[in-house]
Amino acid sequence: MSDVFDVIVIGAGPAGMAAACSAASNGAQTLLLDENAGPGGQIYRAIAASPFRSGRVLGHAYWVGENWINRLRRSGAAHRPRTTVWSLRASGNGVEIGTLSDGVAQLLRARQVVVATGAMERPMPVPGWTLPGVMTVGAVQTLLKSSALVPHGEAVLAGTGPLLYLFARQLVAAGAPPALVLDTTPRANRLRALAHLPSFIASRYFFKGIGLLAAVSRRVPIVRGVEALAIAGTDRANAIRWRTEAGWQERRCDLVLLHQGVVPNIDLWSSAGCRAVWNEAQACWHAEIDSWGQSSEAGILVAGDGAGIGGAEVAAIRGVLAGLQAAHLCGCLDSGSRDLQSRPAFQALARLLRGRDFLDAAFLAPAWSRVPEADTLVCRCEEVTMGDLVAAMRDGASGPASLKTFSRCGMGPCQGRQCGLTVTEALAATLDRTPTEIGHFRPRPPVRPIPLGALATIPATDEETTSVVRL
Repeated sequence: MSDVFDVIVIGAGPAGMAAACSAASNGAQTLLLDENAGPGGQIYRAIAASPFRSGRVLGHAYWVGENWINRLRRSGAAHRPRTTVWSLRASGNGVEIGTLSDGVAQLLRARQVVVATGAMERPMPVPGWTLPGVMTVGAVQTLLKSSALVPHGEAVLAGTGPLLYLFARQLVAAGAPPALVLDTTPRANRLRALAHLPSFIASRYFFKGIGLLAAVSRRVPIVRGVEALAIAGTDRANAIRWRTEAGWQERRCDLVLLHQGVVPNIDLWSSAGCRAVWNEAQACWHAEIDSWGQSSEAGILVAGDGAGIGGAEVAAIRGVLAGLQAAHLCGCLDSGSRDLQSRPAFQALARLLRGRDFLDAAFLAPAWSRVPEADTLVCRCEEVTMGDLVAAMRDGASGPASLKTFSRCGMGPCQGRQCGLTVTEALAATLDRTPTEIGHFRPRPPVRPIPLGALATIPATDEETTSVVRL
């Protein structure tokens, strides 16, 4: 396979598949890279080899992914699965991508790159969240989709957001309903969301949301208005405590599943120097892009939930637009044809984003679950607590970069991918500054851990060899 392409798409979720189809069908030599064994991303995970063959458990929306996989196969785009992308760098003559596949490291080049690495679950650092027996809803949903595994024993779901209830319904359909749902959605969110209610009622999400809540509430006890959480246990989680207006309560359980929304996965494109902006409505960073997905770095476009959380359908449309623009910038598609093909996508995007403001306002995670208590771990890699961060700030740390020096927070294998958002919000709250003023961790290559031996096998250019010899 060639090392040089017109377009390389990173991530084979809805946005990545759509971008690859869009670029390849317009004549661009296109390569789609993904870590997983098959396309689909998190939303359509394992759909090509799903243990389920009907929509009863995972729902109709999951099986929409089959359409995208079929389109990908017909598009002419090359697909390289089980491939880790560990670096991304824009230069004057294109973009360089570091990959690891089957133990072999390689540097690929593309005229345009579409980063479609999707979203990750927002950290929920509450007391006890690092105990064995505590997982995220997304992690357990991955096991359900890929292997038809469901929780054994008493499982409690805690947090906020549509995915919390979607997964509860999937467990009900799979015959393993959760023992309890603890909803941490703040009551104040309802007032903020009311201003956006008319557009939400007019959207396609309204009746779907009503049906989802009804299906769960018929089979699962729900406690709303939860104002604090703590997970108890020594060697593993064995109980969960929660506080409402009525006071503290406790329930024994075998598994605690946490979730409070998803946020853009920023590590790859931010490592390449693409600018991020703080989204106050969603309380997270996303890429600074134009309507086509063009980032602040020439040659790098960002599509899907990395460009702002919008859901699978919105992600796919953003992927279509980014793919069209990438093909245009490569010279494979003139501006008139690009604009003609993009018109239905822009119209659909406007329609699908109707009601999004309501969801953002209604399900914004509460502040107490985003900025933890003093003895709660923030950085799991380096075992740094919130109290350690406060001490570092007293010693002079004023941002994520200096915080690394004072506390080693963000210096573990994930380079702050898991703790970065918590660090930004904790610094902002403690120092009385805005997240924009605080900034975020900027990962450095390799963005993902790779074997040193594999790295050493990458052929060096004459210029690189000469520079080492001169040293």
